[in-house]
Amino acid sequence: MTTISTYEGLQKKIRTLKTPEIEVWENQYADRDYTIHLEIPEFTCICPKTGLPDFAFINVDYRPGKDCLELKSLKMYTLFYREIGIFHEHLVNKLLDDMVKACKPRWMKIAVKMNPRGGIYTAVEAEYKGKK
Repeated sequence: MTTISTYEGLQKKIRTLKTPEIEVWENQYADRDYTIHLEIPEFTCICPKTGLPDFAFINVDYRPGKDCLELKSLKMYTLFYREIGIFHEHLVNKLLDDMVKACKPRWMKIAVKMNPRGGIYTAVEAEYKGKK
């Protein structure tokens, strides 16, 4: 039996996927180096091979520059993925690209821990080291 997914073709266009805007607010301590840690424990997306839901726990750590991520818009951004078929490796990199674009941090690291599927646990991390 062959499973055909309508999500597979999206993988080649994932870098240009139009996602909701992530809003920011002005950091009043931009002169100070500190780290913000965010946890998103109920993330869902779609497996591009089977069309079944994937569940994940996402950690975001970043050192803000001029702007910080606004949490309500970040929540709406993550909800967008509920209907998106995306490979785990593409997901972490797309999240990093979009969040870096929004807030231009000094540094950011995103770790995605997927719930096991078929007895395989997947964890993927991506890091932005800022402009030198």
